[in-house]
Amino acid sequence: MVGFYEFQLIILVSLCFIFLLVERYVSRRKESKEKDLHTAERLEDGEPTTSNNFLATLTRQYLIVYAIVMGADWLQGPYIYSLYREQYGLPERMVAVLFVTGFMSAGLTAPLVGVWADQHGRKKLCLAFCLTYIFTCCCITIPYLPILLLGRVCGGISTSILYSAFESWLVSSAGALALPSTDLSTIFGRATLVNGFVATGAGVASNQLVTLTGSFTSPFIASGVLLLLAYLVIRASWGENFGGSGTTPGKGLSQLKRLGQAWRIVRDDPMLLVIGLTQTCFEGSMYLFVFLWVPSLQEASPTFPTIALPLGYIFSSFMISMMLGSLLYSVVTTQSGGLTVHAKLSSLVCAFAALALATSIRSDSERVRFWAFCAFEACVGMYYPVQGMLRGTLISNEHRATLSSLFRVPLNVFVVVSLMTGVSNARDAVLSACSLMLAFSALMTAFVVVTRADDHVSSEASLRPE
Repeated sequence: MVGFYEFQLIILVSLCFIFLLVERYVSRRKESKEKDLHTAERLEDGEPTTSNNFLATLTRQYLIVYAIVMGADWLQGPYIYSLYREQYGLPERMVAVLFVTGFMSAGLTAPLVGVWADQHGRKKLCLAFCLTYIFTCCCITIPYLPILLLGRVCGGISTSILYSAFESWLVSSAGALALPSTDLSTIFGRATLVNGFVATGAGVASNQLVTLTGSFTSPFIASGVLLLLAYLVIRASWGENFGGSGTTPGKGLSQLKRLGQAWRIVRDDPMLLVIGLTQTCFEGSMYLFVFLWVPSLQEASPTFPTIALPLGYIFSSFMISMMLGSLLYSVVTTQSGGLTVHAKLSSLVCAFAALALATSIRSDSERVRFWAFCAFEACVGMYYPVQGMLRGTLISNEHRATLSSLFRVPLNVFVVVSLMTGVSNARDAVLSACSLMLAFSALMTAFVVVTRADDHVSSEASLRPE
C-alpha cells in the first residue's frame, strides 16, 4: 500500500499545481485591473497610494510567522496517536483521555485567552503560545502519565491561543492600516495556501524523521525548535495591538464583564450565533477526525498490521487536499469576495464536509475512505479563510479575540463528550454525529447567515453617499 499512497500523493500534487496556475492567472487579471484603477485615481487625485505597500508588509510579517507556527503544529499531526498507542503502549481508552484532557484545557481557558489577548496584547499572547507549546513538546517526549497529562493541558492552552490571538492580531493590524476587506480576504487565502504547503512538507519531514530515528518522538523535538524560531521572529517583527479603538489595553472592564458583554452580543445577533454553531460543528468534527483517521484507515486496510501504513505520506495527501480547497476559495473570491459570497461558501463547505464523512462511514474500502478523508480536508482548506472573513467582517475589533475564544467553549464540550463515548467502539457513531451536525450547520447558515448577509449588504449600500 505504500506505492498506492505515494501515487495518490503525486496525483494530488499535480492537481495542486494546475489549480495554482489557474489561481495565479485569475489573480493577475484582478491585479492588472486594480493597477489600472489605482493609476487613474492617482492621476485624478494627484496623490500616490501606499495601500499596496502596507498590504505587502503585513502579508510578509504574518505569513512568515504563520508558516513557522503551523509547521511546528503539523509536524506533530501524523504521529501523536501512534506515539501514545504504539510506542508508549497506552490503551486506546487512555489515549482518548489524553486527547480529552487537551480539549478540556482548551475549552476552560478559551474565554480567558480571548480576554487576555484583547486586554494585554495579541503579540504578548502569541509569544506566550510559543513558550507553552515548547513546554508541551518537552512533556510529550517523557513516557510518564502525569507528565503526558500536563503536556496535554499546556497543549490545550496553546491551541486556544493559536486559533484566536494570531487571527485577531492580523485583523486588527489590517484595520489599523485601513486595508479594505478584499485585501484581508487575500491574506486569509494566502495563509491557508501557505498552511497547505507547510503541512505537506511537515508530513513528509515527520515521516523521514521517524524512519531515520526509529522513534515517534523526533517530530516533536523538531517542532520545539521551530517554535523557538517563531518566538524570535514575532519578538523582532510584530507590533502590538489590543482590543478597542486605541493602541493600549482597555481598563474599564473586568474579564467577567467582557465575557458577559461578548455573550450578550452573540445572543442578540442570530448571524453570530450561527457562526459560533458552525465553528463548533466544523472544528469539532475536524479535531475528532485527527483522532479517528489513523485507526479508521488501519481498520479498513487488508495488510495492517503486517505492513504499517505510511502515515506521513497519507498526512501529506490530506494537506495537499487542504491546499486544493484553499486555491478553490481564492479562485472563487477573486471575482467576487463579498459577505454574501462567503456566507454561501460557508453553507456549501459544511454540506460537502458532511457528505465526505458520511461516505467514509458507509464504505469499508480503504481507498474510498482515503479519498473521502481527502475531500473532507479540501473542505477544511476552504473553511478557514471563509470563517476568518466572516468573523473579521461581522465581529468588532474590541471583542474579536474574546468572541473567537468564546465560540471554542461549545466546540471543546462537543469534542470531549464525543471522545468520552468510547471512540474505540463507536467510531462510526461519532463520525455519523459529526456528519449530521455539519449538515444542520449548512442548513442554518443557508437560512440565517445568507439571508441576513443580503440584508446587511443592502443596508450598507443604501447608507453610502451618492
